[in-house]
Amino acid sequence: MDDLDARLHSSFPGCVVRKDLLHQIKKGTNVPSFVLEFLLAKFCATDDPDEVEAGISAVVETIQKNYVRPEESNRAQSLVQQKGSHRFIDKVHVTYVEREKRHWAAMENFNSRRIAISDKFYRDNDRLLEGGIWAEVTIAHNDKEEEDFAFLIEDFRPIQLSRFDFEAFCTGRAQFTRDEWIDILLRSIGLEPDKIEKRLKFHFLARLFPFVESNYNFIELGPRGTGKSYVFSEFSPYSTLISGGQTTTSILFYNNQRRRVGMVGFWDVVAFDEVSGIRVKDRDTMQIMKDYMANGRFSRGPAEITAEAGLAFVGNIDESIESLVSEPDRDLFQPLPAAVDLALIHRFHTYLPGWEMPVNSSDLLTSRPGLITDYIAEAFHYLAKHTNRFAYAKAKSKLGKALRGRDETAVIKTVAAFLKLLHPGIEPSDIEFGEYLEYALEGRRRVKEQLHKRKPDGEFADLKFSYITADGKERIIECPESIGKTIPRVVREQPPTATKEEIRKTEQPITREPLKEILSEKHLVIRYGDVGYGYESLFGRYMIGATLVDVQDPYLRAPHQIANFVRFCELVAKIGSAKNIRLRTASDDQMQEVATSEKFDTLASDLAGYDIKFEFSFDARIHDREIRLDNGWIIKIGRGLDYFQRVDRPRSAFGMNDFDLRPCLETSVDIFRIAES
Repeated sequence: MDDLDARLHSSFPGCVVRKDLLHQIKKGTNVPSFVLEFLLAKFCATDDPDEVEAGISAVVETIQKNYVRPEESNRAQSLVQQKGSHRFIDKVHVTYVEREKRHWAAMENFNSRRIAISDKFYRDNDRLLEGGIWAEVTIAHNDKEEEDFAFLIEDFRPIQLSRFDFEAFCTGRAQFTRDEWIDILLRSIGLEPDKIEKRLKFHFLARLFPFVESNYNFIELGPRGTGKSYVFSEFSPYSTLISGGQTTTSILFYNNQRRRVGMVGFWDVVAFDEVSGIRVKDRDTMQIMKDYMANGRFSRGPAEITAEAGLAFVGNIDESIESLVSEPDRDLFQPLPAAVDLALIHRFHTYLPGWEMPVNSSDLLTSRPGLITDYIAEAFHYLAKHTNRFAYAKAKSKLGKALRGRDETAVIKTVAAFLKLLHPGIEPSDIEFGEYLEYALEGRRRVKEQLHKRKPDGEFADLKFSYITADGKERIIECPESIGKTIPRVVREQPPTATKEEIRKTEQPITREPLKEILSEKHLVIRYGDVGYGYESLFGRYMIGATLVDVQDPYLRAPHQIANFVRFCELVAKIGSAKNIRLRTASDDQMQEVATSEKFDTLASDLAGYDIKFEFSFDARIHDREIRLDNGWIIKIGRGLDYFQRVDRPRSAFGMNDFDLRPCLETSVDIFRIAES
């Protein structure tokens, strides 16, 4: 370890892990990163090579013995019955059941939702009642016939933090310079700062702004493969990623029927991936979104709701930035759908220039220590909920005359986010504050320039974004991509003797040819209880054009698993391009194989009516779950097609038929393309 590594360990004892070890183990397992980091911190908190090697072996052994995979739940339950008790690593939720006047625990992968738990565990760990927590849990079997539960929790040791000491965090931060702290944050998200220039470091930090500044509206558009969505899907248990952009007012904001606030009330950050595909099912959604982005409040029927979640929008730009900046009828918001209008764009606080970000590469990954992901996520959650640097930032900023209203608010909120990230409990120097102010002005000016291109009538024409330096001079800030360019204005000349009909035609807005959708790779985590992830929404677009669908899933045995596979085949038939579906699965014994074959024979007959040939085989050697398409895409889902929660009232439960409305189990999703040979 060098001096910085040593001081990091001493300043944050027990909260530091070598990130290269995480990369090494992560490649061979689907275990969540923060679970692996917890075990690495426990077994590999040393720089001795032999001890590290032994620690890695201990981590792998612990995972093999204690981490229960979803498909192994029945065996795990049987193991507890046979041994009397066993320790597992799993996510635990606790729910109060009103009609029974008691609490029950649920373990996700262990697949039991009626586990007895002592009040001392959820009393000391608040997050058990607020979405659940990963932990080492000792489960015992209950042999008492008169009691109506089979399992009880004997011991509980959180893997995620159950308490966070903000004062200790600030004390630890004070041991480092500003630039050293930036490097620590970048290493904590897995990047090596020595290979990144200062401007790019600020870009990577900007992705974290919505995590620390409440009601922060962020957008990043740029080439694919730069990790735009990773930080929102993997970095924090307090953020969620909506893939494909499909949502509703009830899911996102407020459900009138249940009188319950939506996602903005439960997450620190709600991110929209692939924003070009945003689909709005009801008219109210975009208007409520505008109200919410403006002031963190909205009305839904009689309800007046206030929430603090930031909104992040990420998507791809597949065209030349030069042409988008220079051509009069195009702009840097080109990928956004028509539903995202001027009023909504005006509410973005910053626009990160994604075209400047490097493509993901192993060369950028760090091999040095960083703060444990869960610890830094807890720090950001505390900063968002319990600190306010807006007043300080506003008092210290001297902005030019062009900055008024939303422009001023956007700049100050960005500076406040910088202060929370880099200066918790301490003040920046004047030089450091000036750097934050310039970055904030540029990010907001990028929004304003594109608004001016779309509406060149003077409303957004004042682009002289500036601030007054300490020596009293005005410093004007520009966006690098537009320096030296005159922002084009669209001039529509009227014919000398124009008729009313000719005038009407010239007043129509410029139309753009629709862009052919270019799909990008998708890597996300579906959280427990998330909705909006039916098969068509999650991966339907990737199946278009595929003529062969090759499915491998060893666990198509239970009636609901087979029903899920039938729903998948219905989607294949609905898309209409496939001619063949091949399935490889497994069975426990010959009797089960015969029973399953009868159901698949019926399915094959149904699919033949849609000119689709269905073939299936049984192979006890397979383990992985994946869908391979002959258009090049591979779909890997940790739980296979069986990632939905079961409904308690099968005939009347909401979400029984529309799986976009069915709550999910937690799982990971990876959709990627095979490189062409």
